[in-house]
Amino acid sequence: MTGEGDDTSEKLFQLVYDELRALASSKLRHETPGQTLQPTALVHEVYVRLVASRKDQHWDSIGHFFAAAAESMRRILVDLARRKKSRPRRDAASEIIMQLDGIRDDVTEDQLLELDAALKKLEAEDPDKARIVVLRYFGGLSIEQICEAIQSSRTSVSRHLTFARAWLLREMTRENTPTQE
Repeated sequence: MTGEGDDTSEKLFQLVYDELRALASSKLRHETPGQTLQPTALVHEVYVRLVASRKDQHWDSIGHFFAAAAESMRRILVDLARRKKSRPRRDAASEIIMQLDGIRDDVTEDQLLELDAALKKLEAEDPDKARIVVLRYFGGLSIEQICEAIQSSRTSVSRHLTFARAWLLREMTRENTPTQE
């Protein structure tokens, strides 16, 4: 018999399933040919990590749930990239490009691993900015949805996202930039 928290989590998951599947499809679209992980499988893995494996999980809002789903999707994709690459290599100053409306979807596995490493450093320095990046890139949330999820103003979220993009780009290109001392 499932508890009330389990039932709520399952209902919430059913409500956002289509959005999560579309997001998963977007993230997997640019994977290398022969990709074995399908969008449905990715969403089901998120479900297992968020709902099925946790008893008495409580969600404050749909934004809270999306934040957890985005973080879970990030971890799954990064774990997959790590398994596929025994030794990640750097490609020309990381062609991951930070655009005004978010980080591009067409990143390679190497770039995803590079982004994750830089994101971990940002999390250590500023967890709030790192969370905004995760919600935007891995969660696919709009600025308004992020504002709701973290209960912050649009101005603050936009400013933090701009800073985080620049910080991540600098961090990811640091090794390829000669230091001037």
